[in-house]
Amino acid sequence: MNYLTVENISKAYGDNELFENLSFTISKGTKVAFVAKNGTGKTTLLKIVAGIEASDGPTARILLHKDVKLGYLDQSPSFFPGQTVLDAVFDAENAAIKAIREYESAMLHPNDQERLQKALERMDVLKAWDYEVRIKQILSKLSIDNFEQNVDTLSGGQQKRLALARVLINEPDFLILDEPTNHLDLAMIEWLEEYLSRSKLTLFMVTHDRYFLERVCDRIIELDRGQLYKYKGNYSYFLEKKTVRQEQLAREVYRAKSLLKYELEWMRRMPKARETKAKARIEAFYDLKEKASQQVGEDELHIPIKYTRLGSKILEMHNVSKRYGDLLLIDKFNYKFKKNDRVGIVGKNGTGKTTFLRLLLEQESTDTGKIVLGSTVQFGYYSQDGINLKEDQKVIDVVREVAEFIQGEKGRKITAATLLERFLFPRNMHYTYVRKLSGGEKRRLYLLTILMTNPNFLILDEPTNDLDIITLNVLEEFLLQFQGCLVIVSHDRYFMDKLVDHVFAFEGNGSIRDYPGNYTAYRDFQIEKTQESRSAEKPKQEKVNKRQIQKNANSGLSHEERKEFRRLEREIAKLEEKKTALSAKFNDPSLDHEAITELSKELGEITKQLEVKEDRWLELAELE
Repeated sequence: MNYLTVENISKAYGDNELFENLSFTISKGTKVAFVAKNGTGKTTLLKIVAGIEASDGPTARILLHKDVKLGYLDQSPSFFPGQTVLDAVFDAENAAIKAIREYESAMLHPNDQERLQKALERMDVLKAWDYEVRIKQILSKLSIDNFEQNVDTLSGGQQKRLALARVLINEPDFLILDEPTNHLDLAMIEWLEEYLSRSKLTLFMVTHDRYFLERVCDRIIELDRGQLYKYKGNYSYFLEKKTVRQEQLAREVYRAKSLLKYELEWMRRMPKARETKAKARIEAFYDLKEKASQQVGEDELHIPIKYTRLGSKILEMHNVSKRYGDLLLIDKFNYKFKKNDRVGIVGKNGTGKTTFLRLLLEQESTDTGKIVLGSTVQFGYYSQDGINLKEDQKVIDVVREVAEFIQGEKGRKITAATLLERFLFPRNMHYTYVRKLSGGEKRRLYLLTILMTNPNFLILDEPTNDLDIITLNVLEEFLLQFQGCLVIVSHDRYFMDKLVDHVFAFEGNGSIRDYPGNYTAYRDFQIEKTQESRSAEKPKQEKVNKRQIQKNANSGLSHEERKEFRRLEREIAKLEEKKTALSAKFNDPSLDHEAITELSKELGEITKQLEVKEDRWLELAELE
């Protein structure tokens, strides 16, 4: 059954034509990815399919099956001003979701017993408890637990996770996702990957995460030079068949070029008389000429930067520690960077990854220990939040602001215009305003400004967001040849696996494990460690379970105890949210000693409250 039929859709903004007369279908149960270069209208196409934007052209049609419930995740989601997280996440007409929303709202006001009782009864009538458990799992996995927070105060990443939670909770039949893995940490991505691959949802999405494509999608639609190509398989199959297609095209273009020489000679000496056969041959000549002029392969992004050589001493960390109040982020860490070091940094939010980068860049000072920096080190820092390009500036002026020209390979000088061309910004884009660039094009331009400074120690903080797969492949090849040191923080597992040879794993409480191997090797190590721990706990847990069965044979929670149990869950979640928010405040470098002391006291008080409530929750959990 076709869920979606797209016919002859086109889109242009002024003279900039994104795509023309595209047609495709998506069947029930398929999981389809849309692949194309930055600036070719991937986000625009998704919006047209979702009914948010209109297509150009009189013959365009978007046909969605009448019984299909559609869900759409925008790349940059928006919410109603003044909405709370609770209002936003449960914004649906579904009766069960409305009941859960009222129940969660009542739990925030436990003194209103009448309201809470009605909410409980409504949940029972609609049998919404199992649904609530599933929703809580989604919210928990996406770290959404402060329902009273105003959406206006959330960061861009928090809003993206909130929008993703909302669209999953609404249980659509057909889900359109625009870069769903952006702003998710590695654990969240792996959970979402598992969730979507197991679900019966029909998907149509844009993502640069190649492992996500590999493990979730079973169809890929590629837009290449205005033509759509369809592949029935995952990312590996797509790469294989695309290579075959390009090799076949290369052979056809080669034959056309060879034949064109003979036909061109015939055209030059052909008499003026126009016979029927001659006219047909002339038409065939122009078709052949068009075929021979086709470009084979991808546009090449060339990075001809000349880098400063590193000396024998690069960067050394001796017994480095850093804490904010009671929060210990780095504890007596030692490491000496070596030439061509390639380090990946992983860990949950709040474990000190950003603080570590700031220490390397001397943007913060250590509490104990010291960092010794070699005299030849030239940092290049790509920050996910550091893109400060001026929207009303022209592309070429952004580059000229850094330098009119740079020193390239073999002593050659490269002008700003030439450098832009080699970074896949053709001449007709040089005087385009930054505000008209796509998200990926802005990031590519920002990356160019970083590399123009001739760094020999690159620190890349989430460099893959919004870059297309083609640019990512070229960037990876460049970084593999990069002769300096490389430190990467990224949620792109494919990117990490290809580039890093060991991992700094931030495991909390100041512990940083230096694990030899890439991200996948470290993840396998974690899984194995967890399985061993569970195996060791199993005999002990079986004894506890036997005692628990005997203890609870004739017992269970009373109605009041069950209400208290539910209330404690909410209160614990709120306290944990406060604890996380407080911990994050310690990252502010402008905090003075008095402010840090005050925050530490508040953090200690919240920790005590958590312990008391968790102990009571455990008591009730044993009786449930």
